[in-house]
Amino acid sequence: MSDTTMLSSLLRSTLLFGELDDDVLERIASEAIERRLHRGDVLFAEGAEPASLFVVTSGRIAIANKSIDGRESVIALMEPGDLFGEMGLFDGLGRSAEARALEPSEAIEIPYTPVQVLYEERPDELWNVVKLLATRLRSMDEALADSVFLDVTGRTAKRLLELAGESDEFTLPVTQEELAGMVGASRERVNKAIASFVKLGWLAQNDRRYIITNREQLSIRSH
Repeated sequence: MSDTTMLSSLLRSTLLFGELDDDVLERIASEAIERRLHRGDVLFAEGAEPASLFVVTSGRIAIANKSIDGRESVIALMEPGDLFGEMGLFDGLGRSAEARALEPSEAIEIPYTPVQVLYEERPDELWNVVKLLATRLRSMDEALADSVFLDVTGRTAKRLLELAGESDEFTLPVTQEELAGMVGASRERVNKAIASFVKLGWLAQNDRRYIITNREQLSIRSH
């Protein structure tokens, strides 16, 4: 299987490109660039001029904003198969956030130009853009609801469950500061929440290694 064919298959798994014909997908994939990242590498900085979008193939990439005093808020966590960086394709404005690798990661970079050509030739494909934006809005609504209805302990429980996925034993892929940024609270308050889970017997912790010992109770606390 050629690299272009493999990239086409990956693009087909995304909401933005999932319904394209094979020849169109391969045309876009032929211009894609593979990016390998070390932990901490920045794909693009907040405010940078956009020229391409990305699809994660391995690892995790944080989409984050920073305040004037240096505090960070992780607004999204991109994992394999996730697409991001498309906003500049449509509004031409600077990047709304920073994209930074949280661990060794790989992504494919797709220049805007072939995607713009696609939409000019086949404007009906813009419906997939609408679907993608609707998905983004739903995620933002959920995040807003979490910030309003969940306290720090509840948000910490939810983020830990998201990072664990289906596994009850996992290594935290982010630092305590980064986890705090995902929760939207101070590191001290997040650590206090984790300590309470350990005390209750819902979680076991050894440095960055965690074992969920009572997923049901942790899930209840995250709602």
